[in-house]
Amino acid sequence: MDGVHDMGGMDGFGKVEPEPNEPTFHEPWEGRVMAMNRAMGATGVWNIDMGRHTREKLPPHIYLQATYYQKWFLGLQQMLLERGLIDADEVAAGHALRPGKELKRGPFEMKDVPRVMNRAKFGRPTNTEPKFKIGDTVRCKNIHPKGHTRLPRYVRGHVGVIERNHGTHVFPDSVSVDGIENPQWLYTVVFKSQELWGPDADPTITISIDAFEPYLDLA
Repeated sequence: MDGVHDMGGMDGFGKVEPEPNEPTFHEPWEGRVMAMNRAMGATGVWNIDMGRHTREKLPPHIYLQATYYQKWFLGLQQMLLERGLIDADEVAAGHALRPGKELKRGPFEMKDVPRVMNRAKFGRPTNTEPKFKIGDTVRCKNIHPKGHTRLPRYVRGHVGVIERNHGTHVFPDSVSVDGIENPQWLYTVVFKSQELWGPDADPTITISIDAFEPYLDLA
C-alpha cells in the first residue's frame, strides 16, 4: 500500500542520523514488546507480513510520531483485537478482564526461547521457471496496491538490471492477506542513481533492491 511508512526518496525528512553506540533497547518496555511480538508470531495466529501490514495501516499522524517499538506495540494490539484475543475494554483497563483464549501453539516456556526467537526461513520449492536471467534489463511495474507490497514507490516505473536470482520465496503480497504462500522468484535489481533521482544525482552511486517477479517486466 502507499502510505507514510514508504519514505524512500521523499523530501522533507532530512538525512538519517545514526545514534552513536545505540543500545539494543532504550527502555525495558521495548524488549518486552519485542518478546511479545516474537512469541505471538510463533503461535501461528498471524505471519510476519500480516504484522508488517498492520503497522503500515497505522494512521499517518500516529505512525510519524511513534518510535520503532511503539509501532510494534500498536500493531500487536491491533492484531490481538482483530482476532478476538483481547477486547477493547481490556485495553482501556490495562489488564485482562476474562480468561485467555487457547491458541494452536503455546504457551511457551524458557526452554522454547531459542526456537521462538529463531527467524523462520521463507524459501519454498516451485515447479515454475524464472522469467528473467542475470543481466536482463527490467522495468518495475507502476503499481499502487491497497494491500501489502515489498516494492518501494521510488523504483516503480524505473528501469534496472537483474543482478542476482535468489530462488523462490513466500510472496508477501499474498501471504499478508490470506496466509497463502504463493511462492515467487526473487531477484536483486540494480538501478543507476540518475535513473531514480534524476540528472543531478551522483552518477557513481547505484541502488540495489530485492524484487519479486510479479513486480517486474522486461524493459
